[in-house]
Amino acid sequence: QVQLVESGGGLAQAGGSLRLSCTASRNILSFVRMGWYRQAPGKQRELVAVIPVSGSTNYADSVKGRFTISRDTAKNTEYLQMNSLKPEETDVYYCNAGMWGGIRVEDYWGQGTQVTVSS
Repeated sequence: QVQLVESGGGLAQAGGSLRLSCTASRNILSFVRMGWYRQAPGKQRELVAVIPVSGSTNYADSVKGRFTISRDTAKNTEYLQMNSLKPEETDVYYCNAGMWGGIRVEDYWGQGTQVTVSS
C-alpha cells in the first residue's frame, strides 16, 4: 500500500507563490511517475504537472513557465512550486503516483490540499 501525504496549501494573493509537498511512504523511484492534479468543485480533475522516473517533465499549458515540479529522492518527496498564481487556480490540489502493478500502472492519490488565490 502506498500513502501520499500532501502539505503546503493555503492562501496566496494573486501573483504570489506557494510550494506544495507530497511525501510518499516508500521510495519514490519505485513509481513510474509522480504528478500533481487539481480539481475545482463540479469539474473534472486536471493534470498540472508530471515527472516520470526517467524522461522529461510535462506541464499543462496554462502553468508552463510559472509552476515547477521537482523531487527529492532522499526525502521521498515531490514538490510543486507555484509562482504568479491566479485567482482561477483556486482548487484542491492532489498528489499522484503511478506504480507498476504487474498488469498495468496503478494510481495512488493524496488526500488533497486546498489552494486559495485571492484577487
